[in-house]
Amino acid sequence: MTKPAGDTFARRLIACLDVRAGRVVKGVNFEGLRDAGDPAALAARYDAEGIDELVVLDITATAEDRLALTRTVSAVSANVFIPLAVGGGIRSVEDAARVIEAGADKVGVNTAALGDPSLVSRIADRFGSQAVIVAIDAKRDGDRFTVCSHAGRTATRRDAVGWAREAESRGAGEILLTSIDADGTLRGFDCALTAAVSDAVGIPVIASGGAGSADHFVEVFTAGRADAALAATIFHDGTCSVRAVKDALRRHGLPVRL
Repeated sequence: MTKPAGDTFARRLIACLDVRAGRVVKGVNFEGLRDAGDPAALAARYDAEGIDELVVLDITATAEDRLALTRTVSAVSANVFIPLAVGGGIRSVEDAARVIEAGADKVGVNTAALGDPSLVSRIADRFGSQAVIVAIDAKRDGDRFTVCSHAGRTATRRDAVGWAREAESRGAGEILLTSIDADGTLRGFDCALTAAVSDAVGIPVIASGGAGSADHFVEVFTAGRADAALAATIFHDGTCSVRAVKDALRRHGLPVRL
């Protein structure tokens, strides 16, 4: 797959709902979680505000050895008319099928795919590459970026760029790339990390972690060369609206979806 060239394609804005025990939560560097609201209500709000896509991540599903809460997925999907991606505890094609049956358009795999990369291929073979997102949680380690599993708690020996290339070769349709160092800090995306991965693959890269202003989105779409950008805190708290971000992107000549 080859990415569109230049500034001709519309950048996507994605809101993330990190869910624990049926509630949306948010923290900093994957820690210090606080309640941020009801997932179905937030989903409906974002749909009305013009967000392009939603991602629901059940952040304790892997640690608790269970599948993402399908009841939450169903409630969210009933409130939106935009693409919905779901991740959390997906370890098999059957798990992916249950989440898609609950209303997801795409499934995200992370820890299970690191342990068994063939999972990416098997889900892609069943549902198509467009339905498979490989989530990569990365942390700076000198001049490289180490992939972490289990919601960022366990460092692996994998390099983020190398794992992104392998995920693409196995059939992933997108990479959801989260900087653990930037997550929740509101100081901006890690554009160096994003650019390194984006330049290495031909599939879309979703930048995640650190958004604190509309300018940060401009930066990650230009310097970071991201295809899409995901945020949680600034949208949940109302610090910056979806419209404000899209207006800023337009001012900088970056096409957005209506």
